[in-house]
Amino acid sequence: MHNALTPMDQQKQPRFWGGKVGAIAAIIFALSAISQSLRAETLLFFAAASTGHAIDRIVELYGAHSDDAVRVSLAASSTLAVQIANGAPADIFLSANIDWMDYLAEKNAIVHRSRVNLLANQLALIAASNNPVYLRIAHGFPLTGALGDGRLSVADPDHVPAGMYAKTALENLGIWQRVRNRLARTANARAAILLIARGEAPLGVAYTSDVVGDGNLRIIDVFPAATHPPIIYPMALIVGNKETAARTFANFLVSGEARRVFDRHGFTMLLDR
Repeated sequence: MHNALTPMDQQKQPRFWGGKVGAIAAIIFALSAISQSLRAETLLFFAAASTGHAIDRIVELYGAHSDDAVRVSLAASSTLAVQIANGAPADIFLSANIDWMDYLAEKNAIVHRSRVNLLANQLALIAASNNPVYLRIAHGFPLTGALGDGRLSVADPDHVPAGMYAKTALENLGIWQRVRNRLARTANARAAILLIARGEAPLGVAYTSDVVGDGNLRIIDVFPAATHPPIIYPMALIVGNKETAARTFANFLVSGEARRVFDRHGFTMLLDR
């Protein structure tokens, strides 16, 4: 009889257990949140500098779809490829030309089945928007005369894809020898257009995507496609431990949302979705 609960005790008991259940539920919720956080990955995306504005926006959009974080490293494709070959912890690579992806493929640094040609671009002669120079690109066109005392801004043609395309185009147009000593060489494609925007070089060769949406720059003319190899941006996963998360992000890069961003920034997506 002494162990029996009084009516008052019986009223208190459910409240006691209810509070305990609530505490347990809170702990479970907290543990679940911690577990989810531990499952989330932080991906490192190495991308050609020329894709920077588009990629920044796409990564922002991806954040609304995934708990995984994506950090972006932008540089010349050559620089990024060498870093990957030397063990940089990249998870995905987007190159501005095929040769540097081939370089990594030969070193078995990429997941071969993941490789796709993602984007295409064009090459253009550009100037600041307030520069009234008029030229039409053709064999032997008077580029050096249009430069005056200035230099031609171009990504380093010895290893940066934008500069390599530019050199090939100018060679095929018969004017490379005239301008080869008049270059303002830069570390990547985006740096080349900055010289133009700042008025430090009167003309430059860049991708058309570099000029889209930039009110400080204008396209004088586009180089004929036959003057240089096709400008293709291959993408591949890097061999490592985050292939599942990396593949999910790579799939987002070919989604309708990503396609619209690439289109707005002057790229052509090569994959159908």
